[in-house]
This record gives sequence, C-alpha cells and structure tokens, in this order.
Amino acid sequence: MRERLEKTGYLVDDGLAVACFLALKLRRPIFCEGDAGVGKTSLASALAAALDAPLIRLQCYEGIDASQALYDWDFPRQLLHLRAAEAAGVTDADRLEGELYGRRFLVARPLLRALETQPCVLLVDEIDRADDEFEAFLLELLSEYTVTVPELGTLRAESPPVVVLTSNRTREVHDALKRRCLYHWFDHPGFARELAIVRRRLPGVTARLAEQVTGLVQALRGEDLVKPPGVAETIDWAEALDALGATEVDAELAVATLGSVLKYREDLERARGLDLAALLAVRGA
Repeated sequence: MRERLEKTGYLVDDGLAVACFLALKLRRPIFCEGDAGVGKTSLASALAAALDAPLIRLQCYEGIDASQALYDWDFPRQLLHLRAAEAAGVTDADRLEGELYGRRFLVARPLLRALETQPCVLLVDEIDRADDEFEAFLLELLSEYTVTVPELGTLRAESPPVVVLTSNRTREVHDALKRRCLYHWFDHPGFARELAIVRRRLPGVTARLAEQVTGLVQALRGEDLVKPPGVAETIDWAEALDALGATEVDAELAVATLGSVLKYREDLERARGLDLAALLAVRGA
C-alpha cells in the first residue's frame, strides 16, 4: 500500500499505510482528522490514483441536506416532458407519473454516484462543517451502502466504495460515526518528512531553497499563531519563491513572501516581528 501511494507522489507513514490497507481489506471508511493543509484531502486523490478509480467528492458545508448530497429530481426536464406528453395527447395519468419519476429524470448527487460507480473513492470532505442531522443521515448510508428512493425502490452498491472522511475539527464529530471508521490523526510532519514531500511535489526547486523553506515553516509552527501553516502552505511558499527565480531565501525575501504561507493578519505581524535571519541560521543557511 505504501509503494502504491508513493508512486502517486503521496508519502505516507506506517500508521497511514496500515489504515489504508485495512480500509480496503475490511471495507471500512477512513476518518482523517487534523489541521487544515496536512494532506487529508490529498490522501483521497492519491488513493484514487493508486487504485486507478475515479474520485467522487462531496464537499460538506453548513446546511447541506440529503437532496444536495444524495439525489434530486430534474424538475425542468420533468416539466418539459409533461408538456410534450400533453401536446401529444397522452392522457394516461399512471403512465405519465411512471415516466416523470423514472431513472432518466433522477439527478445523482455525489453519494448516489459513489454507490453506483464501481470501483471508486468517495471523499466526504470537512464533515465537521455539516450539522448533526446530516451526520446521522451519512451514518445510516455508510452502514448499509444502500439508499431508498420512494419512486424507484432500494438502490444498493454492488461493491462499497472506498470512503475517506475528513475533519478539520472545527467541532467534534459524534462517536457513532467514528466507531464505524478507521481513525487516523494527521499531525504536522517532522523536518525530514516534510522536506521529502516538498522535494517530491516540486522537483524543480533547488535543494537549498526547499530546506530553508521547510525549516522556516517548522519554526513558524512553534510560534503562537492563529493558523499554523500546513504542508500545503510549505509547498505554496517554495513554489512562490521558485517563481520569483530564487534559489535560496534570505530574511528580506522571506518577509516579502509571507502571504504565501500565513493567511491571518495577526500571524503576518507576529512573523514580521521574528528574527527570520536567525531562524534561517539555525538550519545552517
């Protein structure tokens, strides 16, 4: 599992590799929790590439409901069909109703598409942003991998999708959902692993620049920031510096490009007050 994921450019530790293997073996969802930007969403993309399967993504948000996540009826097309039938003189009400609520007018949202697509990887992103009612609905769906459409009957997945749920922990997800999943906490990686990720994602960046940027981000995480930068921000910062033609970074250039890695005014002000030259020197710059 580790080899297949690393071939896609996604580096994993032993715990995550085991969790992914068990998810496939036991057909259980993986619940990925951690700060934003640490690679939770990227895991689903890497799994889809490793398994040569399509990725189906459901982005959660406050107020999302079953019709937006599961299925809905295509009312404009139903209305056009009804008018065409009336123009053609069709008067059989039962026939019309059967046609209007047939599979051709059912709009499959991400969850239903995942049940009907084999194989596939289903990403339920930021489940912590949804409300309790949607979480309960999702719990039932993932328990049986079936859905009942009153007009069509029960639709069942022939083979359950590989499911990855992510949470940035803006609220606690209920234990009932977590119990049905394999849990993995995504922590910020150490220097060596983060450097390896940057080098893998940005092979054109010089080794010195990659080391300096990774070292600075590691140091910034040790400060009292509103939003500590994730691996995604490390990659963004290195890419921005490389776009400027830099092969290494000094304190002046680091300050000028802090907007690539820090996204809160308070964090920018705190970083500008640090001795970035000294932080660079700690890493042997």
